[in-house]
Amino acid sequence: MPGLIRGVARTAVVAGTASAVSGRVHHRQQQRWADQAQPQAYAEPQAYAQPTYAQPVYVAAPTPETEGPDMDTKIAHLKQLAELRDQGVLTPAEFEVQKAQILAS
Repeated sequence: MPGLIRGVARTAVVAGTASAVSGRVHHRQQQRWADQAQPQAYAEPQAYAQPTYAQPVYVAAPTPETEGPDMDTKIAHLKQLAELRDQGVLTPAEFEVQKAQILAS
């Protein structure tokens, strides 16, 4: 009878160990699948989001009355600015700002 009890006890230990290992493997697989599914769940709503577009800005074409000074006038202004810069009245930075304004008009 002691051999029978020993065999039953050994079988119970082996079965319990196998059950514990199987449960741990199953739990680990479930966690891994959940980690892989989680980013996809968050990514899908972003993939279906409607894109937003900037509203177009309409600018009227310049007419002869609204155009700035002609090129000869701009060149004369730039020459005057260059002379002021050379005399030291304007700094190079101020000259560049004024030049950009003249060319933009």
